[in-house]
Amino acid sequence: MATSAATRSTISLKGSCSLVTEFFKFAVNTILYQRGVYPVDDFHTVKKYGQPLLVTQDIVLERYIDRVLQQVNTWLMSGDVTQLVVVIVAKDSRVPLERWVFDVTLVDEPGSADRATQSEAKPEAKIRDEIRAIMKQIVSTETYLPVISEPTVFEILAYTSDSAEVPAGEWHDSDPLAIEAGKSQQVKLRSFSTDRHRVDTMVAYRYEG
Repeated sequence: MATSAATRSTISLKGSCSLVTEFFKFAVNTILYQRGVYPVDDFHTVKKYGQPLLVTQDIVLERYIDRVLQQVNTWLMSGDVTQLVVVIVAKDSRVPLERWVFDVTLVDEPGSADRATQSEAKPEAKIRDEIRAIMKQIVSTETYLPVISEPTVFEILAYTSDSAEVPAGEWHDSDPLAIEAGKSQQVKLRSFSTDRHRVDTMVAYRYEG
């Protein structure tokens, strides 16, 4: 019975991937809302991680994000995704204004002899507390990021291993949309981890002052 309880207390790879994917969903929505990429009226409030968050109610945008994250979840399961980036780009000039970077590290390989035991397993409540802290930071960046006064669009970039299977017609090689050296400022945000993954977050923004 003790062995069985220890196994159940450890978050599985599938469960960890679901938590990370869910985090991405709410992080992307929060960024698009906070940075004014879509009108305020396109969002509605939901309660998640013990706090109110804004998610899109634009069907087209919602379906696009869901498709992207479905594939990201597949890459998480296979250990093939290393970074997800949300880039906010000026609509007319195509100049990248902000890059929200989420680095993904697989910290516990499936089948590893070092798999977490019951005493080592991280409680899901603790994971959600860490995610809530990141969401609060994303919201608070509004106080110091430059005001975006021009129309913008966004791109989601996924960095994967060379062996990753990429669905034909849905994903393609892309320019990294990097902000030029000397015009970029960076702010490191908090991170969160499960028994299987660690996600580190940061935002780089264009600053010419």
